[in-house]
Amino acid sequence: MSIFDLNRHDLSAILVGQPAYRSKQVWVGLYNNLEFPWEQTNLPKSLRTELQNHPQANVALVEAEAHFADEMTTLKRMYELSDGNQIETVLMKYDHRTTLCVSSQAGCAMGCVFCATGQAGYFRNLTQGEILEQTFHGARTSRDLFNRRLSNIVFMGMGEPMSNYDNVISAIQRISFDFGISARNITVSTVGIVPGIKRLADQSLPISLAISLHSANNSKRSSLVPINNTYPIEELVESIKYFQSRSTRRVSFEWAMMADINDTSDDIEELANIANQVSAHVNLIPLNPTPGFKTVGSSPDRVFQFRNELAKLGVNATIRRNRGNQIAGACGQLVTQVSSKSRKPIGNLTIKTS
Repeated sequence: MSIFDLNRHDLSAILVGQPAYRSKQVWVGLYNNLEFPWEQTNLPKSLRTELQNHPQANVALVEAEAHFADEMTTLKRMYELSDGNQIETVLMKYDHRTTLCVSSQAGCAMGCVFCATGQAGYFRNLTQGEILEQTFHGARTSRDLFNRRLSNIVFMGMGEPMSNYDNVISAIQRISFDFGISARNITVSTVGIVPGIKRLADQSLPISLAISLHSANNSKRSSLVPINNTYPIEELVESIKYFQSRSTRRVSFEWAMMADINDTSDDIEELANIANQVSAHVNLIPLNPTPGFKTVGSSPDRVFQFRNELAKLGVNATIRRNRGNQIAGACGQLVTQVSSKSRKPIGNLTIKTS
């Protein structure tokens, strides 16, 4: 359990006997000042010590290793949870924003063949607090290392957010209301869990939706993204239309470019047909290498040609710049490989540059 699993009522309950304003102080310290209770100097030293040892005020992300890349603008952090499971996050500094890619599960059960997380398998859902604690560390790192506020959150790390729906939505609400990151700057990515998309549509949260599509052909997509056997493209498109009927937020398609698999002329026409139906923006992602998938990515020339052909068919498409590839922190590469000898307590991170 993480201290971030506590709501305001829970926090007041563990501060019984303290003045009523103490719980507000602790809450503001956590979410506004980005300080754990035992770091908050406006609290009595005895209370700080008490909270540091309180079983409900735990830190869930106990140990970590971190790697910088891209001229110190991309930081991948590997966290160990209290049960020994591991997760990863990626913090990316851009010209006008700082984005944190968070994990929603330890591992992933979706089995997408080109994704390192899917190749590793599923272990468990993360709690709301474990998701929020990732945000806390990302926000604090952005402030301390980049001298700027964390502005964007993308649920594109380890796991399928729609398979951990309740905890993800609860975390998003707290990220928005307590950390103060606008819901409009939060994106949830899914491989196409149709019931989850419909639930999200009814949630009335102004967040963006990203669909990991990768093929617009049922047979081909099922071989890449097995959940397509359960929720084929036709059902997925209908759920997107329902989402759009309930939200004004943009929907995007993620498309990892794979040589001779999903970069053909037929793929362009099939993708354009679906994208135009729902006015989706398409993110073309040069395939990132993973140990369990030997297919190579499309050549840079083919990626540009693919984008240009989509544009001729009326599709708004961009080519995503790869970040963190050299530290296995790019899209589809997140899988923890931290040895016990290299783990360091958070607060004393070993930062390795690549």
